[in-house]
Amino acid sequence: MANGGEVSERTPLLDSRKPPTTSVFEGRRLACAAVLVAESFERIAFYGIISNLVIFLNNSPFYWEGTQASQAPLMFMGITYLISPFGGWLADAYLGKFWTIASSLILYFVGIILFPFLANEDTRTSLCGEETAFPVQPAECLSTNATIPANVTCPVREPYCRPVVYSALFLIALGVGTVKSNITPFGADQVKDRGPEATRRFFNWFYWCINLGAILSLGGVAYIQQNISFLDGYIIPTVCLGISFLVFLLGRTVFITNPADGSAFTNMFKILSYACCFKKPKEPSMTHNKPTLLDAAKVTYGGIFPEEKVEEVKALVKILPVFLALIPYWTVYFQMQTTYILQSLHLKIPDAATNITTDSQQMMFHFPAAWLTMFDAVLILMLIPLKDKVVDPILRRRGLLPSSLKRIAVGMFFVMWSAVAAGILETKRLEIVKTNGTINQVVGNVIYFAADLPIWWQVPQYVLIGISEIFASIAGLEFAYSAAPKSMQSAIMGLFFFFSGIGSFVGSGLLALVSIKAIGWMSSHKDFGNINECSLHYYFFLLAGIQGVTLLVFLIVSVKYDKQRVRAAGQRHRHVSS
Repeated sequence: MANGGEVSERTPLLDSRKPPTTSVFEGRRLACAAVLVAESFERIAFYGIISNLVIFLNNSPFYWEGTQASQAPLMFMGITYLISPFGGWLADAYLGKFWTIASSLILYFVGIILFPFLANEDTRTSLCGEETAFPVQPAECLSTNATIPANVTCPVREPYCRPVVYSALFLIALGVGTVKSNITPFGADQVKDRGPEATRRFFNWFYWCINLGAILSLGGVAYIQQNISFLDGYIIPTVCLGISFLVFLLGRTVFITNPADGSAFTNMFKILSYACCFKKPKEPSMTHNKPTLLDAAKVTYGGIFPEEKVEEVKALVKILPVFLALIPYWTVYFQMQTTYILQSLHLKIPDAATNITTDSQQMMFHFPAAWLTMFDAVLILMLIPLKDKVVDPILRRRGLLPSSLKRIAVGMFFVMWSAVAAGILETKRLEIVKTNGTINQVVGNVIYFAADLPIWWQVPQYVLIGISEIFASIAGLEFAYSAAPKSMQSAIMGLFFFFSGIGSFVGSGLLALVSIKAIGWMSSHKDFGNINECSLHYYFFLLAGIQGVTLLVFLIVSVKYDKQRVRAAGQRHRHVSS
């Protein structure tokens, strides 16, 4: 048995436990490569579903309203991330990371294969029935007057095929959420014995591969979906997910795998209830520090739980405020796949048909709106190697490398300005619409009433989100892994994504809230994608304001957490010295 290795840990036969001589990845490159390749193909599949979902549901024959089509991916991403803690707990407590990921990819495949069936007319009719007709609208609803009388109700068509669409998205969300919570710590496990530098670099390249998959999906799959057919555009992600599964399964021969050894979540609620409801901790002795509320559960303070189990729960309690403060960040971040795309459809897109015509060539659309998301991914693809190879080494040598929490705060600052930039652009777009009218722009088979303002004005908001990701998202993954006790690594990574999902649901809830008649920021029933009579800019400014306030709170929380961590490290050092 390797010196210092765990009794139950499985390592490849050819793996070396010797310290690396040239690289922190020496002897682990094949295992890391298998994880990164599997993740890249899985991301191609994921973005192949999510990138054009708004357009797919807003298009023929579904014709969902703009708000309904925007809420679907927000709900999907919310469920994806909300399920992550369960996936982490399942791996920690029962299946282990490897088999949890493998089984989740199978569930993921069952959901994704439904989308080619939805895109095919014959199979769609079998699944959803015949397309429903649009309800007859009262004359007041079709009037150019923006104010509709209070006694007039504008009937809304029930979204076609909604049960099947949401069932498919739910299955995919279960698979994606479980994979997310486990593949990140599983990949980091391959190099964890090489120290924090190896872990930090792995997370850099892991995030790089996520964005490589996003670029390949947005650059190829999104183009096929809008210019050739959604059927072909959904077959490709399905095949890519199958490749991801095979690569991951074949990588088992080189992976370092740990069996499930129980999750701290199993005892967490028992410890919390015992500490809160049964008894207060005894007065500290000369050998103990002043006890906290949770210390009452420790055997050393008269409780019934081992000290290490209580310390794991205390670590979780300290992490939660950081995750909570990230919710507004994720709310803004997920606008990139929803309201930002809705906004882009109402800007002048290159090579889009600008007049209604029977000429099929004139109806052809060349520039996929989802390509704007690539500005975010391309920026990350360029900056991560620069950060990993140049910037971080220089800062580390000078002792200036910021903590993960400080990097998260910087990311929050940039994402706030992304929402501000989107709000300013939307304000200008609405001014042009009111002054100069609109142009009829054909995207796929749907006509959008767009402003005569180039779509390139959206680039700044995507670039700002890309910069924010390099700071907040990567540092968030690093923080979740490094701050987690060993028995909670997958579960806490799942919690990190769980709060991301809360951010997505907050965005969906805010959209629903500002769509009600009393507020009316996103109410328009004159067509099924038009936002020209809405006030989307108010929504963007609201998000920016919430993020700004949260940033100030987060700075306070992060400073307090860093001080506690330094103090705890000092106490451990003194304990070891004594």
